[in-house]
Amino acid sequence: MSPLFSSSEIISRVIKGHFNENLDHYDGVKFSFMVLNKKNPSEMIIISSYPDEWVDLYKENKYQHIDPVVLASFNKISPFSWEKSLVINTRLQLAKIFDLSKKYNIIDGYTFVLHDHGDNLAMLSIIVDSSYPDDVEKFIEEKKDTFQMLLIDAYEKIISLCREMIESKKQLNNKEIFSQRENEILYWASMGKTYLEVAIILGIKTSTVKFHIGNVVKKLGVLNAKHAIRLGVELQLIKPVQ
Repeated sequence: MSPLFSSSEIISRVIKGHFNENLDHYDGVKFSFMVLNKKNPSEMIIISSYPDEWVDLYKENKYQHIDPVVLASFNKISPFSWEKSLVINTRLQLAKIFDLSKKYNIIDGYTFVLHDHGDNLAMLSIIVDSSYPDDVEKFIEEKKDTFQMLLIDAYEKIISLCREMIESKKQLNNKEIFSQRENEILYWASMGKTYLEVAIILGIKTSTVKFHIGNVVKKLGVLNAKHAIRLGVELQLIKPVQ
């Protein structure tokens, strides 16, 4: 699988922040950013301002395989309105998918698309709920260039972040970043063990576990142990303990 489709919380957080920064001042506007492999749509990432439960439901049911918005995007280059562009039979499937999201007050959407040379499709859907006070079509038309550039910038940013993570992983793999004890502690912590359980497994004091975790946090330049463990797992810095 391409690193682009790995579940990276770091990338998700950065990209979501990018969209929030640019869209938060529009009342009643939500977004859904999706990237998928056109040859294998199972490889997909989705970042949205919708609640996590909606995103989880979409992923679990693999709705990208039947989502008319996604299917229409395969053959689109310019932005399109769901209402105008989706044919009648696909609207039935659209209703099936978003019936589950009625509580989020969806009334219409516009999707902006971007195809790259690697057979990936990036989509930014702008969803406007009924709380938006102005003419939706006029609003989208006026902001069309802005939203298209927002999609391009986000995709460029996500590609850049993937490259940086790959390069960081290569550099870190070329040297031992953690001591043997730090690696052991990180390994067991990443397996869900508490500090006390790690201490018992390794035959050391809990204070010693905390001391080494503190060193790991400093080495990785993160805020806390939770972030250190997550980064260690994402970059595959933690070696299995025999």
